[in-house]
Amino acid sequence: MSQSQNTVNLEAVTQPHHFGQRLDQVLADLFPEYSRSKLKSWILDGNVTINDEVNTTPRHKMAMDETVKVAAVMEVQTLSKPQDIHLDIVYEDDAILVINKPADLVVHPGAGNQDGTLLNALLNHVPDIDKVPRAGIVHRLDKDTTGLMVVAKTIPAQTHLVEQLQERTMSREYEALAIGTMVGGGEVDAPIGRHATKRTLMAVRETGKPAVTHYRVKEKFRAHTYIRLKLESGRTHQIRVHMTHIKHPLVGDPVYGGRPRLPREASDTFINTLRQFKRQALHAAQLSLFHPETEEWMTWQAPLPEDMVNLLDVVREDTKEHGFDDY
Repeated sequence: MSQSQNTVNLEAVTQPHHFGQRLDQVLADLFPEYSRSKLKSWILDGNVTINDEVNTTPRHKMAMDETVKVAAVMEVQTLSKPQDIHLDIVYEDDAILVINKPADLVVHPGAGNQDGTLLNALLNHVPDIDKVPRAGIVHRLDKDTTGLMVVAKTIPAQTHLVEQLQERTMSREYEALAIGTMVGGGEVDAPIGRHATKRTLMAVRETGKPAVTHYRVKEKFRAHTYIRLKLESGRTHQIRVHMTHIKHPLVGDPVYGGRPRLPREASDTFINTLRQFKRQALHAAQLSLFHPETEEWMTWQAPLPEDMVNLLDVVREDTKEHGFDDY
């Protein structure tokens, strides 16, 4: 992936209510489609003028009837080859795109995954999305986690969605199969940070960032539990780390899950199904948010993928066969 720059020239005149406000505050009011951090960076980089005089002080006090100009420098991300990769599009309009991500699809290019990613697919499906930072991707799912993701097609839409994530007004709900029989629902409130020694992994750490996961039991089996989860925060690997932290890792998790737990007298079908399930049994089932242009509250749902449906069927049948119907 390479980066080039695209400059958009912004201009506005300050109003009476801007008198005495700081420059960075005024810019946020005049150009709300851009994030405060981005606006501040343009001030510090000398890209902002007041009455044609460069000003690099975010705290500069403003007066009314001043002409403010901003050379808004945006990084344009380009890939050598946007790729025609199928996208399961759940919803699309001029501002956003909601997709149902399959397993095995990496969201961002990285070491070992330079192409064949969601970002490649987006650049092919929406060519102008290269003008939006990170090609409009505002949150991600792990490679082998399936389900719903929203992508911004414009900079204003991206700013709006990022604010919803930060303010926790965007709702994301997941379904998963966890190891062990859970008594009931609850929440995990435990900070997450980089693992102390395995730097590619995450872990619950006192010095980590705040993270809260709510969960409730949907169905109990002999040695597993089907659960619904809701995130308050969105840390890397959050659900997987939190469920492992409370001794109920997700079935199939190759990193945090450990060995499959096989109950006594399990059938060959049950054993083989669990051993052959090579990804975390985790699916982003529901996404709700305020539309960035209309402010309408919108909700989408994605059914469980076939491999998880089959997994649950096998576990459910095992439970019935061993007289645990009251579960």
